[in-house]
Amino acid sequence: MERAEPRVVWVFAYGSLIFRPGFPFVARRRAFAEGFVRRFYQASADHRGTPERPGRVVTLVPTEGARCGGVAYALEDETAPRILSMLDHRERGGYVRAPLGVVLDGEEGRPPLRAEAVTWIAWPGNPNHAGEASVEEIAAIARHSVGPSGPNREYVERLARVLRELDIEDPHVFALERALDG
Repeated sequence: MERAEPRVVWVFAYGSLIFRPGFPFVARRRAFAEGFVRRFYQASADHRGTPERPGRVVTLVPTEGARCGGVAYALEDETAPRILSMLDHRERGGYVRAPLGVVLDGEEGRPPLRAEAVTWIAWPGNPNHAGEASVEEIAAIARHSVGPSGPNREYVERLARVLRELDIEDPHVFALERALDG
C-alpha cells in the first residue's frame, strides 16, 4: 500500500460528519478504521435529543478483527487548525479527539492508502455514555427523541442511507433502521 500525502490532515467520519460535515475539504474518500465497530452507545442531549430526553448517536467501540467504514475528508494544512477546533466544539458532548490509522480507498485503479487521521470518540466513562442496549431499546429512544439538530430517527435513517450509497455494510445500523418501524 502507498502512503498518503503528509501535508494533508485527514478527518475520519463515521456518523453525522459523513452526511453533514459542515466544513470545507479538498477531498472526500471512502475509508475504513480497522479494529473498531460503530455503535449507538452515546446519549445525545445536545444534537439529537435534549437533557430531559437524550437521543442516541454513534461512537467507535474497539473490537478485535472488526472494520468500520466511513469517509475521510482531506483538509488543507492551513485551514485544518480552525476546522479541528470547530469540530472539537461540535463534538463536545462526551467525545474526544483521537488519532486513528485509516485505510483510504484507492483512486483510479490505484491501491488503497494507509493514512493517519483524527476522529472523535466517546469512550466509556464520559458523562453521556449510555452503554450497550438492545437494538429495540435504542429504537424506542430514537423514535421519540428530537434535538436542535433534528429528530434522532432522521439521524439513524440518514446514516443508514449514506452507508448504503458508499457500499458499506453495517448490521448494527441497518438493524436499528428496521427496528424504528417496529
